[in-house]
Amino acid sequence: MTSEIEDVFAGQTHNLSHQLEEEDKGTQYLSFDVGGEEFAVDILSVQEIRGWENPTFLPNSPVYIKGVLNLRGTIVPVMDLRTRFRFRNEKYLDTTVIIILKTVAGENERLMGCVVDGVSDVFNLEESEIGDVPDYGSGVDSRFASGVMTVADNAVTLLELSNLLSLDLIDHPYTGDLNV
Repeated sequence: MTSEIEDVFAGQTHNLSHQLEEEDKGTQYLSFDVGGEEFAVDILSVQEIRGWENPTFLPNSPVYIKGVLNLRGTIVPVMDLRTRFRFRNEKYLDTTVIIILKTVAGENERLMGCVVDGVSDVFNLEESEIGDVPDYGSGVDSRFASGVMTVADNAVTLLELSNLLSLDLIDHPYTGDLNV
């Protein structure tokens, strides 16, 4: 009887060990929908996910900066990724959320809220499974993407947060101005 119990316990230990190994493979990413396309960021860059709320408007800001939010005493700019990436649909639905992302610029940590159509999934992926961003030529700015990956047979673009959230790129020609 003791041998049977030891065998069951050993099997459970092996299964648990195998599950932990699987979870430790690669990096975790959060994927989300923007204009019908899938994007992802490293889960460690996600500060929090908030339901949609109208931010406080900032005069003379780029069209894709919707305003600012007060996040427990910290003023956080809010960027609508649909406008930033020149998607036409800007409907705010029940699934619309603001993902608060953080990036480090020098010694400073920067927070930015990003409006997305909805959160999709959290998944693990090895760095070797991330492909390079295709070269589209001079008409497409690929500085906001650091790679492309396949998740459940769907292409997912990995965002380059250091560029996307950079205040230095506010006057960048790809400002989301829909009249261009």
